[in-house]
Amino acid sequence: MEKIIIVGGGVNGLCAAYYLQKSNCEITVIDSGDISNNCSFGNMGFLSPSHFVPLASPGIISEGLKYMLSSTSPFYIKPRLNLPFIQWALKFYQNSNQKTVEKNSPHLSELLNLSRRLMNEIRDDIGDVFDMEEIGCMMMCHSQKAFEDELKLLEGAKKFKLEVEVLNREELQKREPDVELDIYGALLFKDDAHIQPGKFIVAMKNYLEKNGVNFQLNTTVTGFKKNHKKIESVITDKGTFTADEIVLAAGSWLAKLAKMAGVKLLLEGGKGYSYTYEYVEKNIRYPAILVDGRCAVTPWHHMLRIGGTMEFSGINENVLIKRMEGIFNSVTKFYPGLKIKFPPKDQIWTGLRPVSPDGLPYLGKAPGLDNLLISGGNAMLGISEGAAAGQIISDIVEKRSTPIDISAFKVGRF
Repeated sequence: MEKIIIVGGGVNGLCAAYYLQKSNCEITVIDSGDISNNCSFGNMGFLSPSHFVPLASPGIISEGLKYMLSSTSPFYIKPRLNLPFIQWALKFYQNSNQKTVEKNSPHLSELLNLSRRLMNEIRDDIGDVFDMEEIGCMMMCHSQKAFEDELKLLEGAKKFKLEVEVLNREELQKREPDVELDIYGALLFKDDAHIQPGKFIVAMKNYLEKNGVNFQLNTTVTGFKKNHKKIESVITDKGTFTADEIVLAAGSWLAKLAKMAGVKLLLEGGKGYSYTYEYVEKNIRYPAILVDGRCAVTPWHHMLRIGGTMEFSGINENVLIKRMEGIFNSVTKFYPGLKIKFPPKDQIWTGLRPVSPDGLPYLGKAPGLDNLLISGGNAMLGISEGAAAGQIISDIVEKRSTPIDISAFKVGRF
């Protein structure tokens, strides 16, 4: 029986374990926490075939420069004299152009659509226990200009065979009868869905434990023992673990771990903030991206999560309250009828999304090592891409052909 170690207990690690355990592998998941505090736990829970435009796209650099001095800005890059960051930033800048977007979007779309289909299969397998709703996702626009700009996505959506409905102010209000809106118009991407990510992580862990997957939690990887082109063992603060195959799926800590194995990855953590209201009496019904508000909202019955921002300020858990103020102000601007209060500072969640220089994930074998695989760098699409990434990792380990072309996600492309 093949022994496999997966480092990282977020959505990528758990989905890899899910597919690998079906091949009767002996699997150990190592995580530095208890998996309840990773980036997969507090995000918006979107399953988004609609997000076929990579994060590195035209205009994002100028937007970052515009917001540089704003404490409430939704996008922020903190300048710093750090060589890996400078290398990442240069590559990010070089990839933020229309030609690269046109090249990468088809690959991203294929990955997102594969993952969207697989999430239905996972739900049917482990049970409908993570509040999955298949009602689409709104791209809400407060201003006419933002709405007209958003309409340009229709051409791409048609190209990738996505079903989209265009809604005006009156039609939107009918879709949200319980809350007063102040929104010019929206695009409803009907292929999208949403889940409760915390419940998904817990459900996956419970399922995997019942099916023989071992969890080595609160354990920090400190190094690897290599022999030529193979990693013989994973060294941790709780002992040494041996395996035939190693999968690194550690989110924003992926570059640090890869470096221990002698693999260079350009990756930066993009900090996001969220807060979850446990009970909102008159709640919205549709999850939404507030396009010109630069944030998002996700309802689960009477629960509501608001979140957003992309802050590149290094690996830290600092909560900048002004960022949350920006999110809260945008949400209440779009939904003036939503009766919510500003979150207590000590209850604001923050997490680091792993962002590659072109907005595409790293997925596949690490260069120069025969038994090390990488799964990460999904930016804001970890939940959206996790199931597909898990199946692809399993296919590579089992030496099967992958369901889609993964050449665009090559680990050593930078």
